[in-house]
Amino acid sequence: MARVTIRDVAREAGVSVTTVSQALNRPAGSRVAEETRAAVNEVARRLGYRANPSARALRTRRTDTIALIGRDLVTTEFLGGLIRGAQEEVRRHGGLLIVADTGDDGDAVVQALRDHQVDGIILGAYYHQELTVPRALAGMPTVLVNAFTTEEGCSWVVPDEEAGGRAAAEVLLAAGHRRVAMIGNHDDIPAAHGRRRGFSGRCRRSGVEPVVIDCTPTAQAARDVALGLLTRPDRPTGIFCFSDTMAIGAYFAAAALGLRIPQDVSVVGFDAMPLIDHSLAPALTSVALPHAEMAAWAVERLYEQLAGSGHGASRTAGAVESGGEARPPRRERIVGRVVEADSVAAPPPSSSA
Repeated sequence: MARVTIRDVAREAGVSVTTVSQALNRPAGSRVAEETRAAVNEVARRLGYRANPSARALRTRRTDTIALIGRDLVTTEFLGGLIRGAQEEVRRHGGLLIVADTGDDGDAVVQALRDHQVDGIILGAYYHQELTVPRALAGMPTVLVNAFTTEEGCSWVVPDEEAGGRAAAEVLLAAGHRRVAMIGNHDDIPAAHGRRRGFSGRCRRSGVEPVVIDCTPTAQAARDVALGLLTRPDRPTGIFCFSDTMAIGAYFAAAALGLRIPQDVSVVGFDAMPLIDHSLAPALTSVALPHAEMAAWAVERLYEQLAGSGHGASRTAGAVESGGEARPPRRERIVGRVVEADSVAAPPPSSSA
Protein backbone atom coordinates (compact mmCIF):
# COMPACT_ATOMS: atom_id res chain seq x y z
CA MET A 1 0.00 0.00 0.00
CA ALA A 2 1.40 3.40 -1.00
CA ARG A 3 2.47 5.73 1.80
CA VAL A 4 0.14 8.68 2.34
CA THR A 5 2.02 11.91 1.68
CA ILE A 6 1.51 15.49 2.77
CA ARG A 7 0.31 16.25 -0.78
CA ASP A 8 -2.44 13.64 -0.36
CA VAL A 9 -3.59 15.37 2.82
CA ALA A 10 -3.51 18.79 1.12
CA ARG A 11 -5.53 17.53 -1.84
CA GLU A 12 -8.15 15.88 0.39
CA ALA A 13 -8.43 18.88 2.71
CA GLY A 14 -8.55 21.37 -0.16
CA VAL A 15 -5.66 23.46 1.14
CA SER A 16 -2.03 24.04 0.17
CA VAL A 17 0.89 21.85 1.22
CA THR A 18 2.24 24.80 3.22
CA THR A 19 -1.02 25.07 5.15
CA VAL A 20 -0.94 21.35 5.94
CA SER A 21 2.66 21.63 7.13
CA GLN A 22 1.86 24.54 9.41
CA ALA A 23 -1.34 22.94 10.69
CA LEU A 24 0.46 19.72 11.65
CA ASN A 25 3.74 21.17 12.92
CA ARG A 26 2.53 24.39 14.59
CA PRO A 27 5.66 26.44 13.84
CA ALA A 28 6.19 29.72 15.68
CA GLY A 29 4.30 32.53 13.98
CA SER A 30 1.87 30.22 12.19
CA ARG A 31 -1.39 31.97 11.29
CA VAL A 32 -3.44 28.92 10.37
CA ALA A 33 -6.93 29.28 11.81
CA GLU A 34 -7.89 26.76 14.48
CA GLU A 35 -10.84 25.58 12.39
CA THR A 36 -8.52 24.86 9.45
CA ARG A 37 -5.96 23.24 11.73
CA ALA A 38 -8.59 20.92 13.18
CA ALA A 39 -9.89 20.00 9.70
CA VAL A 40 -6.39 19.22 8.41
CA ASN A 41 -5.58 17.09 11.44
CA GLU A 42 -8.83 15.16 10.97
CA VAL A 43 -8.04 14.47 7.31
CA ALA A 44 -4.50 13.39 8.25
CA ARG A 45 -5.89 11.03 10.88
CA ARG A 46 -8.50 9.58 8.52
CA LEU A 47 -5.98 8.98 5.72
CA GLY A 48 -3.45 7.50 8.12
CA TYR A 49 -0.82 10.13 7.36
CA ARG A 50 2.38 9.84 9.37
CA ALA A 51 5.07 12.47 9.09
CA ASN A 52 8.60 11.40 8.24
CA PRO A 53 10.47 12.10 11.51
CA SER A 54 13.85 12.59 9.82
CA ALA A 55 12.47 15.01 7.24
CA ARG A 56 10.56 16.96 9.87
CA ALA A 57 13.65 17.16 12.08
CA LEU A 58 15.65 18.64 9.21
CA ARG A 59 12.89 21.12 8.44
CA THR A 60 12.04 22.22 11.99
CA ARG A 61 15.37 21.52 13.72
CA ARG A 62 13.37 19.55 16.30
CA THR A 63 13.11 15.83 16.96
CA ASP A 64 9.75 15.97 18.81
CA THR A 65 11.41 14.04 21.61
CA ILE A 66 11.06 15.07 25.25
CA ALA A 67 12.97 13.48 28.13
CA LEU A 68 11.67 13.02 31.68
CA ILE A 69 14.67 12.53 33.94
CA GLY A 70 15.43 12.37 37.64
CA ARG A 71 17.00 10.27 40.33
CA ASP A 72 15.02 7.18 41.44
CA LEU A 73 12.05 8.08 39.20
CA VAL A 74 11.62 4.59 37.78
CA THR A 75 12.16 2.78 41.09
CA THR A 76 9.62 4.73 43.15
CA GLU A 77 6.30 2.91 42.79
CA PHE A 78 3.91 5.80 43.34
CA LEU A 79 5.44 7.93 40.57
CA GLY A 80 3.68 6.00 37.81
CA GLY A 81 1.24 8.89 37.53
CA LEU A 82 4.11 11.29 36.85
CA ILE A 83 5.31 9.20 33.92
CA ARG A 84 1.79 8.54 32.64
CA GLY A 85 0.81 12.22 32.77
CA ALA A 86 3.94 13.30 30.90
CA GLN A 87 3.58 10.56 28.30
CA GLU A 88 -0.06 11.34 27.54
CA GLU A 89 0.63 15.06 27.13
CA VAL A 90 3.68 14.51 24.93
CA ARG A 91 1.67 12.12 22.74
CA ARG A 92 -1.07 14.73 22.45
CA HIS A 93 1.54 16.98 20.90
CA GLY A 94 2.63 14.20 18.55
CA GLY A 95 5.94 13.65 20.29
CA LEU A 96 7.84 10.85 21.97
CA LEU A 97 8.74 10.69 25.68
CA ILE A 98 12.00 9.18 26.92
CA VAL A 99 12.22 8.34 30.64
CA ALA A 100 15.72 8.14 32.09
CA ASP A 101 16.82 7.57 35.68
CA THR A 102 19.89 9.68 36.34
CA GLY A 103 21.24 7.59 39.22
CA ASP A 104 24.48 9.08 40.54
CA ASP A 105 25.65 10.47 37.20
CA GLY A 106 23.05 12.95 36.03
CA ASP A 107 25.51 14.94 33.90
CA ALA A 108 26.34 11.87 31.81
CA VAL A 109 22.64 11.10 31.25
CA VAL A 110 21.94 14.70 30.26
CA GLN A 111 24.86 14.72 27.83
CA ALA A 112 23.67 11.47 26.23
CA LEU A 113 20.21 12.95 25.76
CA ARG A 114 21.68 16.09 24.25
CA ASP A 115 23.72 13.95 21.90
CA HIS A 116 20.45 12.34 20.80
CA GLN A 117 19.04 15.85 20.23
CA VAL A 118 16.05 15.76 22.55
CA ASP A 119 14.07 18.98 22.31
CA GLY A 120 13.69 19.60 26.03
CA ILE A 121 13.92 18.14 29.52
CA ILE A 122 11.39 17.60 32.30
CA LEU A 123 13.48 17.35 35.46
CA GLY A 124 11.53 15.40 38.07
CA ALA A 125 11.99 14.46 41.72
CA TYR A 126 10.61 11.46 43.57
CA TYR A 127 9.45 13.66 46.44
CA HIS A 128 8.64 17.38 46.73
CA GLN A 129 11.97 19.12 47.26
CA GLU A 130 14.26 21.95 46.24
CA LEU A 131 16.64 21.14 43.40
CA THR A 132 19.71 22.76 41.98
CA VAL A 133 19.41 22.61 38.20
CA PRO A 134 22.45 20.68 36.87
CA ARG A 135 24.91 22.79 34.94
CA ALA A 136 24.73 20.21 32.16
CA LEU A 137 21.21 21.51 31.39
CA ALA A 138 22.44 25.03 30.60
CA GLY A 139 20.93 26.15 27.30
CA MET A 140 18.41 23.30 27.23
CA PRO A 141 14.67 24.12 27.61
CA THR A 142 13.88 22.67 31.05
CA VAL A 143 10.89 22.52 33.41
CA LEU A 144 10.94 21.09 36.95
CA VAL A 145 8.16 18.80 38.17
CA ASN A 146 7.55 17.79 41.81
CA ALA A 147 10.44 20.12 42.66
CA PHE A 148 11.24 23.81 42.85
CA THR A 149 14.33 25.95 42.57
CA THR A 150 15.34 29.43 43.66
CA GLU A 151 17.29 29.88 40.44
CA GLU A 152 16.05 32.54 38.08
CA GLY A 153 14.35 31.64 34.83
CA CYS A 154 13.05 28.13 35.57
CA SER A 155 9.40 27.11 35.47
CA TRP A 156 8.38 24.54 38.06
CA VAL A 157 5.34 22.80 39.50
CA VAL A 158 4.83 21.17 42.90
CA PRO A 159 1.92 19.73 44.91
CA ASP A 160 -0.06 22.12 47.09
CA GLU A 161 0.82 20.43 50.36
CA GLU A 162 -1.16 22.83 52.55
CA ALA A 163 -4.29 22.25 50.48
CA GLY A 164 -3.75 18.50 50.88
CA GLY A 165 -3.58 18.85 54.66
CA ARG A 166 -6.72 20.98 54.64
CA ALA A 167 -8.52 18.38 52.54
CA ALA A 168 -7.66 15.65 55.05
CA ALA A 169 -8.97 17.80 57.90
CA GLU A 170 -12.17 18.52 56.03
CA VAL A 171 -12.83 14.79 55.56
CA LEU A 172 -12.69 14.19 59.31
CA LEU A 173 -14.51 17.38 60.27
CA ALA A 174 -17.31 16.70 57.78
CA ALA A 175 -17.81 13.27 59.36
CA GLY A 176 -18.33 14.96 62.73
CA HIS A 177 -14.96 14.40 64.41
CA ARG A 178 -13.86 16.91 67.02
CA ARG A 179 -11.07 14.95 68.69
CA VAL A 180 -8.54 14.58 65.92
CA ALA A 181 -4.81 13.90 65.62
CA MET A 182 -2.11 13.96 62.99
CA ILE A 183 0.82 11.57 62.88
CA GLY A 184 3.32 13.67 60.95
CA ASN A 185 6.74 13.27 59.41
CA HIS A 186 9.61 14.71 61.46
CA ASP A 187 11.77 15.30 58.35
CA ASP A 188 12.52 18.90 57.40
CA ILE A 189 10.84 18.78 53.98
CA PRO A 190 8.13 20.89 52.30
CA ALA A 191 5.56 18.08 52.43
CA ALA A 192 5.90 17.64 56.19
CA HIS A 193 5.58 21.35 56.92
CA GLY A 194 2.83 22.01 54.41
CA ARG A 195 0.55 19.11 55.33
CA ARG A 196 0.93 19.84 59.05
CA ARG A 197 0.20 23.53 58.52
CA GLY A 198 -2.83 22.84 56.33
CA PHE A 199 -4.33 20.23 58.64
CA SER A 200 -3.83 22.19 61.86
CA GLY A 201 -5.02 25.48 60.38
CA ARG A 202 -8.20 23.98 58.96
CA CYS A 203 -9.04 22.26 62.25
CA ARG A 204 -8.49 25.43 64.25
CA ARG A 205 -10.75 27.42 61.96
CA SER A 206 -13.51 25.03 63.04
CA GLY A 207 -12.68 25.44 66.72
CA VAL A 208 -10.88 22.10 66.93
CA GLU A 209 -7.38 21.85 68.42
CA PRO A 210 -5.61 18.84 66.86
CA VAL A 211 -2.96 16.74 68.54
CA VAL A 212 0.07 16.63 66.24
CA ILE A 213 2.93 14.20 66.86
CA ASP A 214 5.79 13.78 64.39
CA CYS A 215 7.93 10.69 64.00
CA THR A 216 10.07 8.77 61.53
CA PRO A 217 7.95 8.21 58.38
CA THR A 218 7.65 4.42 58.79
CA ALA A 219 4.76 2.13 59.61
CA GLN A 220 6.47 0.92 62.80
CA ALA A 221 7.10 4.41 64.15
CA ALA A 222 3.55 5.48 63.29
CA ARG A 223 2.23 2.38 65.06
CA ASP A 224 4.01 3.37 68.26
CA VAL A 225 2.63 6.92 68.08
CA ALA A 226 -0.88 5.64 67.32
CA LEU A 227 -0.75 3.26 70.29
CA GLY A 228 0.00 6.21 72.54
CA LEU A 229 -2.78 8.29 71.04
CA LEU A 230 -5.40 5.55 71.17
CA THR A 231 -4.75 4.68 74.83
CA ARG A 232 -5.27 8.25 76.03
CA PRO A 233 -8.41 8.92 78.10
CA ASP A 234 -9.40 11.48 75.49
CA ARG A 235 -8.26 9.38 72.55
CA PRO A 236 -8.84 10.86 69.10
CA THR A 237 -11.70 9.51 67.04
CA GLY A 238 -10.04 10.59 63.79
CA ILE A 239 -6.38 10.31 62.76
CA PHE A 240 -4.65 11.82 59.72
CA CYS A 241 -1.36 10.21 58.74
CA PHE A 242 1.36 11.96 56.73
CA SER A 243 1.46 9.03 54.28
CA ASP A 244 -0.30 5.80 53.43
CA THR A 245 2.74 3.92 54.73
CA MET A 246 2.30 5.55 58.12
CA ALA A 247 -1.43 4.82 57.99
CA ILE A 248 -0.53 1.12 58.02
CA GLY A 249 0.91 1.73 61.48
CA ALA A 250 -2.35 3.32 62.64
CA TYR A 251 -4.24 0.24 61.40
CA PHE A 252 -1.87 -2.06 63.30
CA ALA A 253 -2.27 -0.02 66.49
CA ALA A 254 -6.06 -0.06 66.28
CA ALA A 255 -6.06 -3.82 65.73
CA ALA A 256 -3.73 -4.37 68.69
CA LEU A 257 -6.13 -2.46 70.94
CA GLY A 258 -9.25 -4.17 69.62
CA LEU A 259 -10.52 -0.98 67.96
CA ARG A 260 -12.42 -1.12 64.69
CA ILE A 261 -11.86 1.14 61.70
CA PRO A 262 -13.96 3.19 61.06
CA GLN A 263 -16.50 2.37 63.79
CA ASP A 264 -14.16 3.30 66.66
CA VAL A 265 -11.53 5.39 64.92
CA SER A 266 -11.36 6.91 61.43
CA VAL A 267 -8.08 7.07 59.50
CA VAL A 268 -7.06 9.24 56.54
CA GLY A 269 -3.80 8.73 54.65
CA PHE A 270 -1.86 10.66 52.03
CA ASP A 271 -0.44 9.54 48.64
CA ALA A 272 -3.42 7.39 47.51
CA MET A 273 -1.22 4.40 46.68
CA PRO A 274 -3.58 1.67 45.39
CA LEU A 275 -1.21 -1.12 46.42
CA ILE A 276 -1.56 -0.03 50.05
CA ASP A 277 -5.01 1.51 50.14
CA HIS A 278 -6.83 -1.46 48.61
CA SER A 279 -4.81 -4.01 50.58
CA LEU A 280 -5.96 -2.60 53.91
CA ALA A 281 -9.29 -3.64 55.38
CA PRO A 282 -11.24 -1.48 55.26
CA ALA A 283 -9.82 0.34 52.24
CA LEU A 284 -8.06 3.56 53.16
CA THR A 285 -9.39 7.04 52.38
CA SER A 286 -6.40 9.04 51.17
CA VAL A 287 -5.39 12.35 49.59
CA ALA A 288 -3.81 11.81 46.17
CA LEU A 289 -0.70 13.58 45.00
CA PRO A 290 -1.40 15.20 41.60
CA HIS A 291 1.51 13.54 39.79
CA ALA A 292 -0.20 13.16 36.42
CA GLU A 293 -1.56 16.70 36.52
CA MET A 294 1.84 18.14 37.45
CA ALA A 295 3.56 16.24 34.67
CA ALA A 296 1.02 17.40 32.09
CA TRP A 297 1.45 21.00 33.26
CA ALA A 298 5.24 20.70 32.98
CA VAL A 299 5.01 19.31 29.44
CA GLU A 300 2.72 22.15 28.39
CA ARG A 301 5.15 24.74 29.74
CA LEU A 302 8.01 23.02 27.94
CA TYR A 303 6.15 23.10 24.62
CA GLU A 304 5.44 26.79 25.19
CA GLN A 305 9.19 27.35 25.50
CA LEU A 306 9.87 25.33 22.37
CA ALA A 307 7.18 27.11 20.36
CA GLY A 308 8.30 30.52 21.48
CA SER A 309 12.06 30.47 21.63
CA GLY A 310 13.00 27.57 19.40
CA HIS A 311 15.08 24.51 20.11
CA GLY A 312 18.31 25.27 21.91
CA ALA A 313 17.18 28.57 23.44
CA SER A 314 18.53 29.25 26.91
CA ARG A 315 16.21 28.23 29.71
CA THR A 316 17.08 31.44 31.56
CA ALA A 317 15.54 33.48 28.79
CA GLY A 318 12.05 32.11 29.38
CA ALA A 319 9.58 31.36 26.61
CA VAL A 320 9.03 34.05 24.01
CA GLU A 321 5.67 35.25 22.76
CA SER A 322 5.10 35.29 19.01
CA GLY A 323 5.69 39.03 19.04
CA GLY A 324 9.17 38.51 20.51
CA GLU A 325 8.38 39.59 24.10
CA ALA A 326 9.87 37.32 26.77
CA ARG A 327 7.37 35.43 28.87
CA PRO A 328 8.41 35.04 32.52
CA PRO A 329 8.84 31.55 33.96
CA ARG A 330 5.75 30.04 35.58
CA ARG A 331 5.48 28.54 39.06
CA GLU A 332 2.47 26.45 40.01
CA ARG A 333 1.09 24.50 42.97
CA ILE A 334 -1.51 21.90 42.06
CA VAL A 335 -4.11 20.58 44.48
CA GLY A 336 -4.60 16.83 44.82
CA ARG A 337 -7.95 15.15 45.31
CA VAL A 338 -9.41 13.03 48.07
CA VAL A 339 -9.84 9.37 47.10
CA GLU A 340 -12.69 8.23 49.30
CA ALA A 341 -12.87 4.67 50.59
CA ASP A 342 -14.16 3.02 53.77
CA SER A 343 -11.87 4.16 56.59
CA VAL A 344 -13.88 7.22 57.64
CA ALA A 345 -17.23 7.32 59.44
CA ALA A 346 -18.94 9.39 62.11
CA PRO A 347 -17.35 9.18 65.59
CA PRO A 348 -18.76 6.53 67.92
CA PRO A 349 -21.89 7.65 69.85
CA SER A 350 -20.21 6.88 73.17
CA SER A 351 -17.48 9.44 72.56
CA SER A 352 -17.84 13.05 73.62
CA ALA A 353 -16.31 14.24 70.34
